[in-house]
Amino acid sequence: MEKSRIYTKTGDGGKTSLVGGARVPKTHVRLEAYGTVDELNACVGLLASLVDDAGLKEQLLQVQHRLFSVGSYLATDQTRTELPEAGRLSEESVLFLERAIDAMDGSLPPLKGFVLPGGSQASALCQVCRTVCRRAERRMLALENEGECELDIAVKRFINRLSDYLFVLARKLNNLTDKGEIYWDKSCK
Repeated sequence: MEKSRIYTKTGDGGKTSLVGGARVPKTHVRLEAYGTVDELNACVGLLASLVDDAGLKEQLLQVQHRLFSVGSYLATDQTRTELPEAGRLSEESVLFLERAIDAMDGSLPPLKGFVLPGGSQASALCQVCRTVCRRAERRMLALENEGECELDIAVKRFINRLSDYLFVLARKLNNLTDKGEIYWDKSCK
């Protein structure tokens, strides 16, 4: 197999190719959506490198695989190109997150208020992942709202549920390291 070239020079003029070959500006709303999903995937990879628990590390790896599928889904203009199988998410991906959330949440103390990001390094990074996930969701909805595509409900639900998963995981990571949660002091004193 011939080694692929890392640089192609085709993006030097400010355009890039979608899956299927259509060229769009690098500022296109579709690129904002899948670029933010890519950013999220990189953040989750960094998070996984800080997690010691093998089960949680495996969950994060599964999340990364699914995020890559979401990126493929978003990078495909389905009005021009058939969606590759790898770009499809099933409802099982949403259920995977819901089961993980329920299992973690069941082992955690009840919330006493709004939790500030912090505690352990992994937990703080998990909260960063959560905020990037929320931004990815907003970018995806902007893509849909601008009439570029109608997003698959499983994809929307997965990204929405992923931010919930990351919130609960942040709490779990603090719990595993005996770091107390930091609650918002509403008085700001």
